Amino acid sequence: MADYDVIVIGAGPGGYVCAIRCAQLGLKTAVVEGRETLGGTCLNVGCIPSKALQHATHNLHEAEHNFAGMGLKVKAPSVDWDQMKSYKSDVVGQNTGGIEFLFKKNKIDWLKGWGSIPEAGKVKVGDEIHEAKNVIIATGSTPSALPGIEIDEKIVVTSEGALSLPKIPKKMVVIGAGVIGLELGSVYARLGTEVEVIEYLDQITPGMDGEVCKTFQRLLAKQGLGFTLGAAVQSVETTKSKAKVTYTLRKDDSEHTVDADVVLVATGRKPYTDGLGLSELGVEMTERGQVKTDSHYATNIKGIYAIGDAITGPMLAHKAEDEGMAVAEVIAGKHGHVNYGVIPGVIYTHPEVASVGETEETLKNQGRAYKAGKFSFMGNGRAKANFAADGFVKILADKETDRILGAHIIGPMAGDLIHEICVAMEFGASAQDLALTCHAHPTYSEAVREAALACGDGPIHS
Repeated sequence: MADYDVIVIGAGPGGYVCAIRCAQLGLKTAVVEGRETLGGTCLNVGCIPSKALQHATHNLHEAEHNFAGMGLKVKAPSVDWDQMKSYKSDVVGQNTGGIEFLFKKNKIDWLKGWGSIPEAGKVKVGDEIHEAKNVIIATGSTPSALPGIEIDEKIVVTSEGALSLPKIPKKMVVIGAGVIGLELGSVYARLGTEVEVIEYLDQITPGMDGEVCKTFQRLLAKQGLGFTLGAAVQSVETTKSKAKVTYTLRKDDSEHTVDADVVLVATGRKPYTDGLGLSELGVEMTERGQVKTDSHYATNIKGIYAIGDAITGPMLAHKAEDEGMAVAEVIAGKHGHVNYGVIPGVIYTHPEVASVGETEETLKNQGRAYKAGKFSFMGNGRAKANFAADGFVKILADKETDRILGAHIIGPMAGDLIHEICVAMEFGASAQDLALTCHAHPTYSEAVREAALACGDGPIHS
């Protein structure tokens, strides 16, 4: 068997990016992956296919609601669900094929199969054992289920099953009002499904800036999503084609039931480390089942590292990518670094929601003096022209120094607009720095500048 400098277990965003950077740094690299295609959950059954459906159903919404207002006279569109799923699959194929091309370009070996670590410095794939100076665990995560609820991926589904339902359901219950539940719930709502979201907490998207959260829920409700908050799901009973969800309201312990054609369980994700042999090796784990690592992504076993969803921190593809690049740099003898204070989060609904850094709630809890500059997209010419004037930009800055501490955007292209603020925060910029930067007109990005101006003497168009 070939000896390697690095073997990465898992070819998701963290794993494949890590492998490419290792190869670029001159390390002989292999990746273990048991799927038929590279890219992990994100490219195969997560981020990419769900965004394809988001794009398709947003265009459906535009045709149904905005075309006529722009003078585009067309017949009411109909949905070919099988063709939409085929389009989604084509998008997935193009992306996963692209990763395979990059592996060949960078001379990375793909060890096909599921891997385990029988001892430090060795990785077993099938019947073969490969040796490596360094092993990186990048095995990602899997959907977490509720106790007593059986997932069949037909009637009771995870995000994976929700991407390939045989037909569009008339009624869907979504358990969990986090990112995945709201994204997929909004897809089906635009396809005509009656969507009811049941959430244990008293608000959607926990941890989000409170003002954004309230606006977001109002806009989703306007799009047809129903919400039952403060509700604990007790059971899901299924027949051949239906499901019955039983829940109790936390405020009064009253019990309720709701029927559905499909139940989407979107209650978060958990690290996937099954079959690696970590307990036998003595690898330390956290109480939440994550691989315990130090600041350089090293475990307590010499030569074994871990990144991404398998370790602590937000379960985000781009966080895993950054850690993949950082650990590659560390192994190559360089300085790998991830700034966890500037990792953006995005919800790809319409409108999009994006955030980075502190919220008003976290700043209040810290007792830190701050100022908030806010600007509504109603004052943005491009947004009004594009029927996209819902939402706002909010920038939070230190009251004394004016340094940007965080930002929250709900509105058009929020997931792209947030990165201007991320770059500013990386350079320790003030709100005034952003406000004094010329922004092209007419663009959505002008709303970011106006919010920065609102941290000072005030915005122009409000």
